[in-house]
Amino acid sequence: MTGLEVLLLAILVDACLGEPKFIWRKFHHPIVLMGNLIKAFEIKLNIGEKKLRNGILTLISLIIIAISIGIVFDKLIGGTLFEVLVVAILLAFRSLYDHIIGVTNGLRQSLGDGRYMVSRIVGRDVTEMDESDVVRSTIESAAENLSDGFIAPVIWYLILGLPGIIVYKMINTADSMIAYKSEKYKEFGWATAKTDDLVNWLPARITSGLILLSTRNFTSWEVVRKNSKIHRSPNAGWPEGAMAASLKVALAGPRSYNGIVGSDPYINSEGRYNLVKSDINNCGKVLWKVWSLMFLIVFLLAGLVRFI
Repeated sequence: MTGLEVLLLAILVDACLGEPKFIWRKFHHPIVLMGNLIKAFEIKLNIGEKKLRNGILTLISLIIIAISIGIVFDKLIGGTLFEVLVVAILLAFRSLYDHIIGVTNGLRQSLGDGRYMVSRIVGRDVTEMDESDVVRSTIESAAENLSDGFIAPVIWYLILGLPGIIVYKMINTADSMIAYKSEKYKEFGWATAKTDDLVNWLPARITSGLILLSTRNFTSWEVVRKNSKIHRSPNAGWPEGAMAASLKVALAGPRSYNGIVGSDPYINSEGRYNLVKSDINNCGKVLWKVWSLMFLIVFLLAGLVRFI
């Protein structure tokens, strides 16, 4: 199989199976293994007066390890069904969709259940959230993770094959663990945060375009571009802005972290502020439209390569 055919099948496998619990009860998920490795580096090197240097060395080491694993895997399983499974495991579309629908199901039971479910996918305080806050947080997470968990891995596999997707997942996992602006991590995680911004620059903008294209919202690109500039992240504002414009809702705004309420502006401030459970379902429909469009693009590319 060509790399495009591998990717095509992997996208299908991920969409159908997601994260089978019966497998990961017995084996460590690759992301868990990456996390354990990152944690080992952090414990060993996030000390002393040279945290910035140690953080840079940690990042370089993680990238070298990821590249080496990718090259070995490519030699051993390249073009086989085993590669399909590896790539499918490193995609996270179905698990993302299942998580946001889990929030909807939680809200149907009670606000407390909705808060609990959203706490599994966001890092902000949830105890004082009303239903609109829970829904808004869910949609923001869905938009950002559509880029980080699905489109970006697909893009990096298209560019660099197995080494590309494994390196991306290593960087992105490290970013989620050590790239905080807290006193403990601001120096050690600096290089990781900047690198994660770099590797997500293109996927975030592609995701934004795919959202607008799949929802036939062709007039909102300039709105998204302007709103992306006021987001705290150089990348997340693009998919969040596109999702907000497509659903005609306002996202972001003031959020509480560790008891401190920030002053973040709203994304798509012209949109509706009072969000309801059905907005999550509408967001889920957008996710599947983007998935379908991405699948179609890879399918056409695979067919073109075969034809040529």
